[in-house]
Amino acid sequence: MRYLRRFLQEETAATAVEYAVMLSLILLTCIGAIAVMGTQTQSLWSDNNTGLQRAFNQ
Repeated sequence: MRYLRRFLQEETAATAVEYAVMLSLILLTCIGAIAVMGTQTQSLWSDNNTGLQRAFNQ
């Protein structure tokens, strides 16, 4: 309990929370960008997969 009280009273705790919020926003942005890129390039990867399957089946 004393650790929690000391953690909440320290000013460095606020900095840690700010870094955690920034990290979560960066991660959400990256995940969103990957999701958008994935759906936009789906046909490209599908065409590549089809071409590879045809090449290996000949």
